Amino acid sequence: MTKKVAVVTGAARGIGLATTDLFLEMGWDVAMVDRDGPELSKAAETRSNVLAVERDVSDPAAVEGMVSDVMTWLGQIDALINNAGVAEFGPVADTDFAAWRRVMETNLDGVFLCTQACTDALKATRGSVVNIASISGLRASTLRVAYGTSKAAVIQLTKQHAAELGEHGIRVNCVAPGPVRTKLAMAVHSQEIIDAYHDALPLNRYGSEREIAEAICFLASEKASFVTGQILAADGGFEATGVGLPALRK
Repeated sequence: MTKKVAVVTGAARGIGLATTDLFLEMGWDVAMVDRDGPELSKAAETRSNVLAVERDVSDPAAVEGMVSDVMTWLGQIDALINNAGVAEFGPVADTDFAAWRRVMETNLDGVFLCTQACTDALKATRGSVVNIASISGLRASTLRVAYGTSKAAVIQLTKQHAAELGEHGIRVNCVAPGPVRTKLAMAVHSQEIIDAYHDALPLNRYGSEREIAEAICFLASEKASFVTGQILAADGGFEATGVGLPALRK
């Protein structure tokens, strides 16, 4: 059997790096895509069966170059993981158009561009796409007008692509992570924020990067061969519950 190839964007750190490592454990080759060249090189040089591709997913020409690099490397793409994303938080009144566009061009435009550019290769392998949204795309919250809207749009884009690409055997699904214990999150989340998330989550904890990677790789694999157009909230139960949980725990 031909070895499978995954393209993971935003692969230099966090969920993207954890997903890369899980694919490698599964015996796949991985094209690691990121615009942070130094961090990408550092991550790739300690791993085998990977190709480091320094590209910006918001740039159409760069995305075309990314696909060319991968196809030259191994000649196929079996899964595309659209994980690259940026987060800029702030009140609606303070979110200028430049900030809005910075979020949209990576979080939404990047998903569109990468999926479109990889479609022909995915048709050949009857492959899959997994987009990474967020619970902020499922439930509104303060200070997330650009970020939350971009992730809600990714959820709809997932369904659009699933509807149109299914006839070619391409499955398209989405993972919406809840709070994850990344280095960045732990650096910016105060103890008050951490406590508030714990109170709102039935599992009463943050998720790990590995737990999100498990959901992503499941949807990308043949184990999910009849699953498409779905949104999997890997969020400790956050989206499934409403208000009142802290009071009920007392």
